[in-house]
Amino acid sequence: MSAQAKHTVTGGEVTSPPTVEVWDVFVRLFHWSLVATFAIAFVSADEWEKLHNWAGYAALGLVSTRLVWGLIGTRHARFSSFVRAPAATLAYLRDMMRGSEKRYLGHNPAGALMILALLAGIAGLGLTGWMMTLDAYWQDEWLEEVHEALANGMLVLIALHIAGVVIASIRHGENLMRAMITGHKAVDR
Repeated sequence: MSAQAKHTVTGGEVTSPPTVEVWDVFVRLFHWSLVATFAIAFVSADEWEKLHNWAGYAALGLVSTRLVWGLIGTRHARFSSFVRAPAATLAYLRDMMRGSEKRYLGHNPAGALMILALLAGIAGLGLTGWMMTLDAYWQDEWLEEVHEALANGMLVLIALHIAGVVIASIRHGENLMRAMITGHKAVDR
């Protein structure tokens, strides 16, 4: 399918397909705030310890609030609306490899798995970062190595996430990055 939006010509006017808000303000602010806090923590890791720590705590706080919002938030923000069984996720990934995956208005099963992995990764980073400030773990090398491995693992997940967004945007003819800014997606594609 083309990456161009489908438009209808009526009486010489071009109309866009109807849209609906999928990503609420909280989800969008959470997403871009998490991007910012992770980026700040990552680039400040070696030189600016205080900034690094505060960015990490902010990211951990964001994840905590997202977990709550995943239980009580709006329809597409709730985990119950997008977390699928492993078999459904594997079937979606198989269909994706064949180029025949279904379009979802909210998160697709691969996106849902990525969300859970990213949330777990940030939580792990925050927890190990906090543990390194405790006397019991002060300068324990194994903990620093775990923290660094988690940070590098997050880079891999972020790259996969971006690749998935680009692939889904092209395959379904919609700009998913714009949707995470505006909150809106076309109802039908």
